[in-house]
Amino acid sequence: MSRFLPRLVVTVALGLFLAPVLWLFTTGYKPARDVLGYPPTLLFRPTLDNFRTLGAYFDLAQLTLTSLTIAGGATVLALLLGVPAGYALARARSRLAMGVAYLFLAIRMVPPVATLIPFYVLMRDLGLLGTPAAVILVHGMLSTTFVTWLMFGFFRALPPTLEEAARVDGCTPLGAFLRIALPLAGPGLVAAALLAFMLSWNDFLFASFLTSARNRTLSVALLSAYGTREVTWGTMGALAHVATLPVVAVALLLNRFFVQGLTRGIH
Repeated sequence: MSRFLPRLVVTVALGLFLAPVLWLFTTGYKPARDVLGYPPTLLFRPTLDNFRTLGAYFDLAQLTLTSLTIAGGATVLALLLGVPAGYALARARSRLAMGVAYLFLAIRMVPPVATLIPFYVLMRDLGLLGTPAAVILVHGMLSTTFVTWLMFGFFRALPPTLEEAARVDGCTPLGAFLRIALPLAGPGLVAAALLAFMLSWNDFLFASFLTSARNRTLSVALLSAYGTREVTWGTMGALAHVATLPVVAVALLLNRFFVQGLTRGIH
């Protein structure tokens, strides 16, 4: 009985969170007459017409490639900047290191819409407006703050004596970081990379304002399901498969490392 109640609570909470996802996915297979049927039902004759519509109106290969390019580029940029910054703060002797680390986290809490106009003007002046590079830079800078904070906590959990021993054996500070600290921070790197990737992949605001029609992402393409007179829910449900399943697959594949990175890195 002591275990039944917590499991029941978790099951109910999981059902509440997954109900919208189930509705969205089933909508992709529903005929148009059943999408808005009342009362809603899970018993219907599945159809692939909505997926055929995607092939006719959307260049899925280009949308997916652009989304992967932006999310992958932003993730690499965030790791290149955030991981060394987190390590430097973790090994700093100053009392201000903890405050600086939380300052990075506070920056990430700023509402994205508040930074939209400054980033828009900046990318316009740099001549990058309408290109994937503009979104990569913005996403990378925003994700760097969170990666820095996460890796700061993770590197603080690692004993510095291992790096000190490596330096006694002749390693430079950079060598101790690359050969000792970085391999031990593997789960933290996976967690930081996955979170940075998801933040970029799911973003709509910056991707919609900083890219052109030729460089749309999947999240922006979802807006095309909204017409002037009606919402094509079936098309949206079908496109949601393409926009959701890749990230879910990666998250499930790296789930073990992701959980380890979060539990060991966040204090």
